[in-house]
Amino acid sequence: MSQRKICIVTGSRAEYGLLYWLMKEVQDDPELELQLVVTGMHLSPEFGLTYKTIKNDGFPIAEHVEMLMSSDSPVGIAKSLGLGTIGFADTFPRLKPDIVVLLGDRYEILAAAQAALIARMPIAHLHGGETTEGAIDEAIRHAITKMSQLHFVAAEPYRRRVIQLGEDPSRVFNFGSLAVDNINKLNLLDRQELERELNFEFGPESFLITYHPVTLGSLDPEKAMLELIKALDSFPKAQLIFTKPNSDTHGRVIQQIIDDYVAMHNGRAIAFNTLGQLRYLSTLKHVNLVLGNSSSGLSEAPLLGTPTVNVGERQRGRLRAPSVLDCPEKAEEIAWAIRQALSDDFVMRAEQYAQRFCSSDVSARIKEQLKATNLDRLMSKKFYDL
Repeated sequence: MSQRKICIVTGSRAEYGLLYWLMKEVQDDPELELQLVVTGMHLSPEFGLTYKTIKNDGFPIAEHVEMLMSSDSPVGIAKSLGLGTIGFADTFPRLKPDIVVLLGDRYEILAAAQAALIARMPIAHLHGGETTEGAIDEAIRHAITKMSQLHFVAAEPYRRRVIQLGEDPSRVFNFGSLAVDNINKLNLLDRQELERELNFEFGPESFLITYHPVTLGSLDPEKAMLELIKALDSFPKAQLIFTKPNSDTHGRVIQQIIDDYVAMHNGRAIAFNTLGQLRYLSTLKHVNLVLGNSSSGLSEAPLLGTPTVNVGERQRGRLRAPSVLDCPEKAEEIAWAIRQALSDDFVMRAEQYAQRFCSSDVSARIKEQLKATNLDRLMSKKFYDL
């Protein structure tokens, strides 16, 4: 009996972190063959050439799909999407996967979905049904849902939303968030180990800051980031760890603001293109709060008992834990939310929420479903009417 070929595509550091344990499950199963395709930021020197981390983690890379252009303008991003589609159109016929596994909502993943659909290769989509109304990711995510044949969602409201989009309930599986596996299975660094790894000392107050462009926002990304920076002036004793934004529209202007701020606050602030999942999650655990608009503030941070100050509209519509505080992109509002998140009552609320979670082996359950699914007529879909 031949192995079932599972092709997993990754184009960003955050997505790879979520996929890690699923990739391990597929790789370790003798009845499955892992075909790993890396694209997007993984292949860019600007974003740390993180494909090297993937190789060092023990995952052979089947194909590299170059697609990023140097421009982060809307025109440049659209052209990158086109290059990605061309690259995947060449890649998939060579690999001949039985199932293509895609996670999330980035334009790199949309390129892979388009090519797989035209090649009539079944797609299993992870983390569909979620909403991020402040970003173009919202439309991309739902578009990939309609191109996919299998769906693995993170919560019941997301399962219902995928069904509402016309997907057959028998093909929509709610096994929970892949973030739970990361929290439960990784041996996170203690504070001293982490400080040595980062070459940076934490203080009585330490913030992790990750801010991405709001691609459908009403406020210019540069002005929004400057408001966040201004809010930090209200906390002159806090140690600040920045992670830089993804390759989204207008991401470079935010990178420049971060670089300028770190240069002026040497010793108090530090910035990284990427931390890798172990250092990033360890940092999430040891800081007093996470600040910005990254999805990790709504997914991983609550599982670790770390308060989140979620800024602006990028994550609007996504489910929230009680450890998340929302605020607009105004300096005084951000500063107020930070003070609330640092209060004893809020810290206790965040810690109590984290205690609810236990091991659920999300990746193992997804892998078993990928292995058990009958591939006959899987490409054939009917619109499911409510």
